[in-house]
Amino acid sequence: MTEWHIRLARAEDADYLPAIETAAGELFKTVDGLAGIAGTQALSAPEQRRLIRKGHCLVAESAGTLVGFISTEPFHRELDIREFSVHPDYQRNGIGAILLRAATIDAHNSGFRAITSTTFADVPWNGPFYIRHGFKTVTDLSAHPRLAANIEQEVEDGLPRERRVAMIKFLGLDENA
Repeated sequence: MTEWHIRLARAEDADYLPAIETAAGELFKTVDGLAGIAGTQALSAPEQRRLIRKGHCLVAESAGTLVGFISTEPFHRELDIREFSVHPDYQRNGIGAILLRAATIDAHNSGFRAITSTTFADVPWNGPFYIRHGFKTVTDLSAHPRLAANIEQEVEDGLPRERRVAMIKFLGLDENA
């Protein structure tokens, strides 16, 4: 395996992130019922720059090339994962796990009470991945209107409602809540 490291994202990284997301999105073509629906629209470089300016986005780099990233956005006391992708050539090397762990540590150290995401419940590198890393499925979306609104927007954008879930990982003292 090629050596890699993670670091805080910089504004100039934004131009490279859509290509990583698009490459990772190709894997959805292998998932029954999601080909042509999921993984087809990457966050734009300007949107990535906007998120990077908020100070909590991380990238993985190997030999000077970006190979993965986690883009997040603060919402009050929660840090929301907006996009999380590892280039297929670098997957299954622990990069995603380290990016998620580092984002969780950053969220905790920055005073957030939770880290959140909306994702596919049944895609192995989505919901099951988050569960392995301490996230729980939000069963009462009325208690989390922002996450409910995110799912509604995703459904409007063509994603199947029955396969989307909101996930949360409480940090610090709230961890077992």
